[in-house]
Amino acid sequence: MFTQLKNIDTAFQHIKRFSLFLILANALVMCFCIYKSYDMVSTAQSRVHILFNGKVLEAVALDRKVNLQVELKDHIKTFHQYFFDLSPDDKAIQATIAKALYLADESAKKQYDNLKESGYYNNLISANISQDIEIDSIRVDLNQYPYPFVFYATQKLVRSTSTLKRKLITQGQVRDIKTQTDNNPHGFLIQKWETLVNTDLNHKAL
Repeated sequence: MFTQLKNIDTAFQHIKRFSLFLILANALVMCFCIYKSYDMVSTAQSRVHILFNGKVLEAVALDRKVNLQVELKDHIKTFHQYFFDLSPDDKAIQATIAKALYLADESAKKQYDNLKESGYYNNLISANISQDIEIDSIRVDLNQYPYPFVFYATQKLVRSTSTLKRKLITQGQVRDIKTQTDNNPHGFLIQKWETLVNTDLNHKAL
């Protein structure tokens, strides 16, 4: 009788261990399935389809952090081009400055107001001067937030009789406003923007 009870106890222990092993195996399989399902959904969501010239093209959407520096530099470059690339036409100047002000805070508006009050834009128009910039480099520090930057460029003031080149250096910070619009496609905002250097390089007669 005792032998029979001992055999029953041993069998129960075997069944108990087998049941625990089976539960553990099921839990591992479920975790693996959940992981693979999440991975498949993430992969599917990262693929987008674009209609271009009547053809459907497949593209892969990457994490924004991968292209953060590229986006920041493009935002900074676009702002400066809007702010400094000017033609001697009042409506054209207002249009480009308006585009620039969507990309920056009141620090840019303050500089625009100062230039306007000093008659800078009126001088461009009256002297028939076109202005543009050649970008030399843009330094952005991704280790700080808001992201500080320094912008280096050569500013050209072209009139019918001469061309004036000026060294241009500005600095500021870029904040992520997490909202992308038609007027601000990257969803960044330049703040604390100031001009450090804006001095003549040479004056070339035409």
